Amino acid sequence: MSIQPVPAFEPPYVMAVFSNVRTSDESGYPETNDRMNEIVRENPGFLGYEFARTPGGLGITVAYFRDHESLGAWREDLEHQAAMKQGRAHWYESYTLHVATVERSHGFARNG
Repeated sequence: MSIQPVPAFEPPYVMAVFSNVRTSDESGYPETNDRMNEIVRENPGFLGYEFARTPGGLGITVAYFRDHESLGAWREDLEHQAAMKQGRAHWYESYTLHVATVERSHGFARNG
């Protein structure tokens, strides 16, 4: 399986950029992260996400949603809210969330 970016979608759509620095506390994080991945995929407006972490520890997740209502449903999900509370209490030193509407989108993939 090759690594590919999330494909370009027909705009407008919404992106949420979550930048963070983690603590050393890993207790419960992997399981919670796996569960969040499961439940966000149940959201019919979820389009995909990309994630990267720098060697210095900055993590960036960009999640794509069809519209603000879909993103709002994710934000209001009770399990997600509990995970956000845990994140603030244990897993994150700091984070920033940016939400934007994508106005233009295109992509490229080399064939062969």
